Amino acid sequence: MKLGIVTAALVGSVEEVLDQAVRHGFETVEFPTGNYGGTPCFDLDVMSADSQAVRSLRAAVETRGLTISALSCQGNPLHPRAEVAGRHHDVLMKTLRLATELAVPVVNVFSGCPGAGDGSRCPCWIACAWPPDFLEVLEWQWRERLLPYWRAVAQDARRLGVSKLALEPMPGFMVYNTRTLLALRAEVGEEIGANLDPSHLFWQGIDPCVAIRDLGTQGALFHFHAKDTFIDPAETARNGVFETRPYHRFDERSWFFRAAGYGHSSETWDRMMLELRRVGYDGPISIEHEDASFSKEEGVRRAAAFLKDRIFRDPLPNEAWWE
Repeated sequence: MKLGIVTAALVGSVEEVLDQAVRHGFETVEFPTGNYGGTPCFDLDVMSADSQAVRSLRAAVETRGLTISALSCQGNPLHPRAEVAGRHHDVLMKTLRLATELAVPVVNVFSGCPGAGDGSRCPCWIACAWPPDFLEVLEWQWRERLLPYWRAVAQDARRLGVSKLALEPMPGFMVYNTRTLLALRAEVGEEIGANLDPSHLFWQGIDPCVAIRDLGTQGALFHFHAKDTFIDPAETARNGVFETRPYHRFDERSWFFRAAGYGHSSETWDRMMLELRRVGYDGPISIEHEDASFSKEEGVRRAAAFLKDRIFRDPLPNEAWWE
């Protein structure tokens, strides 16, 4: 495993961002390219039109002893408003082409969420099975929007040589847990896998270790985001976990995102790292900073310090210690 960072947590030009990554002791970087994935540290349109800019980016990474774990363009290409869906799809396609030029096999995305039917203006996420209209909408969303879109994108990814479309299971989108991720993978193909972020699983009541086991044993675990969630027991007891108050009002919410190790115990994170080891995951542990209680600098520093002694850096030994 290698410790990495989503560069949206770092500020400056590409060179400045990479220098900060080195100073923090990171080994991999994950570049956002647009949509909801965070502010890019380079211009995607320039990269799409200038092969020299791509070579310069690759050289800037390599000369610092870093690698690129993924490009990230989480958006909603299924948005019911065509202008929004079109923008997000355009960023995705440019990101896939850039991933090809950079020889980066993983592109991190969201599944997206369409409306409730033709003519909708806003996304409609179905989170319960009743009234019965909800299941009718859900079936339409999968049949008419989700499956056709991702089948087409997977075909484009194959053509471009990008082998891993890493969907981040997240409430608010069609793929939000292990079941929905594996259902989409079964319908679309092995290009579909997970960028697993435990922070989105904790508050749903999902054990990330079980998710890691289920995804990893099926070869569907492509990337890992290191982000935590604090669940306030008093507010959850009062109002439950469905939470619409803005993220920055963390003092009011029943749960909010935290730096790795500051929402759940070190034992919980040790279990996750061990489970990743058990399923053969040897990819990046990529820190994503969205902790409103810390500045970017402090959140990154604390998460890195917490994880450095927890990840498995060496491969499994060839011989058992007792032989």
